[in-house]
Amino acid sequence: MPSEKKISSANDCISFMQAGCELKKVRPNSRIYNRFFTLDTDLQALRWEPSKKDLEKAKLDISAIKEIRLGKNTETFRNNGLADQICEDCAFSILHGENYESLDLVANSADVANIWVSGLRYLVSRSKQPLDFMEGNQNTPRFMWLKTVFEAADVDGNGIMLEDTSVELIKQLNPTLKEAKIRLKFKEIQKSKEKLTTRVTEEEFCEAFCELCTRPEVYFLLVQISKNKEYLDANDLMLFLEAEQGVTHITEDMCLDIIRRYELSEEGRQKGFLAIDGFTQYLLSSECDIFDPEQKKVAQDMTQPLSHYYINASHNTYLIEDQFRGPADINGYVRALKMGCRSIELDVSDGSDNEPILCNRNNMTTHVSFRSVIEVINKFAFVASEYPLILCLGNHCSLLQQKVMVQQMKKVFGNKLYTEAPLPSESYLPSPEKLKRMIIVKGKKLPSDPDMLEGEVTDEDEEAEMSRRMSVDYNGEQKQIRLCRELSDLVSICKSVQYRDFELSMKSQNYWEICSFSETEASRIANEYPEDFVNYNKKFLSRIYPSAMRIDSSNLNPQDFWNCGCQIVAMNFQTPGPMMDLHTGWFLQNGGCGYVLRPSIMRDEVSYFSANTKGIVPGVSPLALHIKIISGQNFPKPKGACAKGDVIDPYVCIEIHGIPADCSEQRTKTVQQNSDNPIFDETFEFQVNLPELAMIRFVALDDDYIGDEFIGQYTIPFECLQPGYRHVPLRSFVGDIMEHVTLFVHIAITNRSGGGKAQKRSLSVRMGKKVREYTMLRNIGLKTIDDIFKIAVHPLREAIDMRENMQNAIVSIKELCGLPPIASLKQCLLTLSSRLITSDNTPSVSLVMKDNFPYLEPLSAIPDVQKKMLAAYDLMIQESRFLIEMADTVQEKIVQCQKAGMEFHEELHNLGAKEGLKGRKLNKATESFAWNITVLKGQGDLLKNAKNEALENMKQIQLACLSCGLSKAPSSSAEAKSKRSLEAIEEKESSEENGKL
Repeated sequence: MPSEKKISSANDCISFMQAGCELKKVRPNSRIYNRFFTLDTDLQALRWEPSKKDLEKAKLDISAIKEIRLGKNTETFRNNGLADQICEDCAFSILHGENYESLDLVANSADVANIWVSGLRYLVSRSKQPLDFMEGNQNTPRFMWLKTVFEAADVDGNGIMLEDTSVELIKQLNPTLKEAKIRLKFKEIQKSKEKLTTRVTEEEFCEAFCELCTRPEVYFLLVQISKNKEYLDANDLMLFLEAEQGVTHITEDMCLDIIRRYELSEEGRQKGFLAIDGFTQYLLSSECDIFDPEQKKVAQDMTQPLSHYYINASHNTYLIEDQFRGPADINGYVRALKMGCRSIELDVSDGSDNEPILCNRNNMTTHVSFRSVIEVINKFAFVASEYPLILCLGNHCSLLQQKVMVQQMKKVFGNKLYTEAPLPSESYLPSPEKLKRMIIVKGKKLPSDPDMLEGEVTDEDEEAEMSRRMSVDYNGEQKQIRLCRELSDLVSICKSVQYRDFELSMKSQNYWEICSFSETEASRIANEYPEDFVNYNKKFLSRIYPSAMRIDSSNLNPQDFWNCGCQIVAMNFQTPGPMMDLHTGWFLQNGGCGYVLRPSIMRDEVSYFSANTKGIVPGVSPLALHIKIISGQNFPKPKGACAKGDVIDPYVCIEIHGIPADCSEQRTKTVQQNSDNPIFDETFEFQVNLPELAMIRFVALDDDYIGDEFIGQYTIPFECLQPGYRHVPLRSFVGDIMEHVTLFVHIAITNRSGGGKAQKRSLSVRMGKKVREYTMLRNIGLKTIDDIFKIAVHPLREAIDMRENMQNAIVSIKELCGLPPIASLKQCLLTLSSRLITSDNTPSVSLVMKDNFPYLEPLSAIPDVQKKMLAAYDLMIQESRFLIEMADTVQEKIVQCQKAGMEFHEELHNLGAKEGLKGRKLNKATESFAWNITVLKGQGDLLKNAKNEALENMKQIQLACLSCGLSKAPSSSAEAKSKRSLEAIEEKESSEENGKL
C-alpha cells in the first residue's frame, strides 16, 4: 500500500503506476468493472486487463490525454445510478481524444486516486519535453538545499557524519519528529543497502529526510496547483491564494514576500519559488489558520443596546472545583477575566472583624476577603476586553457589612463604577461602546424613596431558592433580606427582578431590569414559548444559571439558550468538556471581547424567529458547508488511556451546533495505528440554515481506547471560518492549545438555494431539489394588511427566480468544465481557457466587452464541445446581466411593500380587536405579520447581495479572461478599453452602494 512508503516525488508516483493496481472502471450504463491498470515501462501508454478488446486496444496513449479530473465530475459519474455509493475522493476521470471522451475510474482509497492523478498530470505536462524526471531526485531544488544543509554540518568535509549528528540535524529541521522514528528510518535505509553502521552518508541523510518530512497530501496539493512542477512560483501561489484561499487584492510582490519568508533554500528565495518544505511551513503558519484574522479584533457594531449581545458569563466565579464542596479561590476571577468573561459572580457573606468574605457556603472552611477579590477584579477587569464588566452580586451580608462592601467598591473601583440613573425616556439599555471600561453592579434595588435608608428585598441566593421551591413545604413565598440604601444606589441598569410571565413583563418591566432564570425554568420556557422568549430578549437582559442539581459543577448546553436570544448564560469555567468548548469557541469571535452581536432576525423590533425552528429561517438563505478532513498531525495518546502502548487508531468527528435544524454530526473512517500523519481524505456536506448562530466542533478520538478516547478538539463559530486549505490547531481537554497537533482540512461555503455574500460566500451550488421552493407569505386575517402583502408575492417570486437562475447557470458552466460546485469562477475560467486554446497555442475565442459585460466570441469555426461550453458561458453572463439590471427595480417593490406593512405595526392590535380577533387568534395575526416583514426584509437583502455578487463575478471574469490570454493581440487601445470596462463595473458598483446609502 502507498501508505507504507510515502509518496514524496513524481518518481514515486510513476513507480507505483508502473507496478499497477486494481481500479474500478465506471460505464455510462451504470455498470462497474474491476480492472488492473498499469503504466507502460516506456511511459507512453496506460493499459488495463482483463478486457474483451485486443491487447493493443485496451490501452490509452498518454499523448491522447487532454485532462485529468479528480472527483465525480463527468457526465458518466453524474448520471450513474450507483454514483451515490462511490466516494468522491476516490473517483477520477481521464478525458481523451478530440471529443473529450472520459475514462472514469474509482480507486480503493483517496491516496491511490491522488497518486494516479498526480502521476498522469505530470506525464501529460511533460509529454512534449524530454523525460528529465527519470534522472532521479538528485538535481531537484529540494535535494540541492538538503546537500547544503548536510555540508554545513559536515565539519570534516568527508561526506559522512555520525548518526547522532544526523538525527539532531533532522530534529532541528522538523521539531515534531521523534528521535526513535528518525533512528529507525536510518536503520531501514541502511538495511536495504545491506550495511550496518553508526555513520550516515549525504545520500542517506537526504533520503531519510524526504521520507520522514514529506506529507503526501501536501505534495499532491503542491503538484496540482503548480501545474505539475515540484515547486510553486509567484504566479502559482497567487492563483492558489485567489482561487482556493479566498484572498482578495493579492499581488505578485505579496507572493514573493511569502516565498522569501517561508522558503528554506537560499536558491528558492532568490529565484522566487516555494518547494515542498517551505510550502508545508506556510500551510502550518498562522497565515493559513482556519480562524478569520478579521475576527481576531473587534469587528462587530458595538453601538447597539446591551440586550442585543451575547455576553461571556461565569457562574460561581470564586470556585475552582465543584460547587458542592469546592473551596473559594481568588484565581477563579483571574482565569475568567483573562478568558474575556464580562459577567462574574460574587456571593458575599459576613466575615470576622467586620470584613465581608466570599466563600462556598457548603464549605465554610476556606474563604477569601471581599476586598482582595475586588482588587483582583480591578487589576484584571479590562486586560482581555475594554467593554463593560457586570458584577452579579449575591448579597448575604448584614447591613453593617453591606456598607463596608460599598465603601470598598467605591475606593477600589472609583469612577469605573457605573451608577448613572437610567432615563425613563429611553427604551433600550446603553451600548457596550458607551459603557467602555465601566463596571456595572447587578443586584436588588430599593424603591426610589430618598427617606428609605434600608428595606426588605427578596433574597438573591439562587441555589437556596431552587432548593426551597423543590421542597414539599414550599408555599410560594420568597425569603426576604435587609438591604441598605448605599448598596442599592450602586445598582443602576441591572436591577434584579423576579420573572412572572411574558405578558406581564412586556407590559410593565423596565428596560433596565434583568431577570435570572434557572436552567430548568429557562428550558421549560424555551420549549413552550420559544418565539416569546426571543421577543422578550430583544429589549431585556436575561441571565441563565445552572441547575442546583449540578453538584459536580457540570455545565448546561449554552446553545439551547443562545437560540432563544438569552444574553448571559453563566458557565462553570472550572469544568472543562464539550459544553465549555462551545462557550469558549463562541466567544473567540469579535476579538474575544466578551460581546457577540446577535443575528438581526433576533434583534429587529418586528421580526419572526423561533428557537425550535426545524427548517429554513424566513428571509435567510441556507448555506452548504463542505468540509474535507484531509489528515492529522502529531496526535498524542489520550491522557486518560491506561495499559496501552503509544499507538492509536484515530478518527475525526465533525459536530455542527446551532438551531435544531442545523444540529448534525458525522465522522471519518478510522485510520489504523497512525498518530503521526493519519490520512483521512473524506468530504462531508452540511446544510446550515442560520449561519450566524452555528458553530463547528472538530473532535479527534481514539477508536482503540482503554479508559479515555479524547485526543483533541477545536470549536469555531461558522462566521469565523476561512475557506480553502487550513490547519486546525487542536486543544486539549482543558482547552489548552497543543503544540504541533493539528488537523489539515479544506473548507468551502456555497449557496444552497441562491443568494450569497461577498468573498468567501460568493460560490454557488445547484439546489438539491428539482422543484423550486418559494418562501410563502402568511395570511394575517386583516384584509387591509393582507392586500398590501399580496402585492409583494410577484416581486418575491421574481427575486428568487433571478437569484436561482443565475446560480444554476454558474453551476452548469462549472459542471461542463468538470469542476465541483465548490470551485471558484476563477478556477472555472482557467479550465475553460485551456479548452479554448488551439493546437498552435492561440486562443479560439476573444474577450469582447458589450455594455461593460464580458462576452466571448469565436475567432473561427469551433468544435461542438467548445460550442456547448460557450453557450453555457453566454447563459451565465445573460442571467447575471438580467439580475444586475433588474435587481434594483424588484428590490424597490419589495421594500415599498415592507414600508407599507410597517405603517400598520403600531395599530395592529387595535385593528385586530375591531375585526374581532382576540387571544390566540390575535397573537397568531401578530406572529404572521412579523413573519411577513422578516421575509420581505430578508429577501430584499438577499437580492441586494446577489447583485453585488454578480457585479463582482463580472469583474473577476474579465480579469481572469485577460490573464488567461482570451483577448485579441494586446494593443494599447485594447488594454485601455479593458481597463475602462473594469473601471465602469467598479464605478457602477460603488455608485449603487452610495445611492443606497
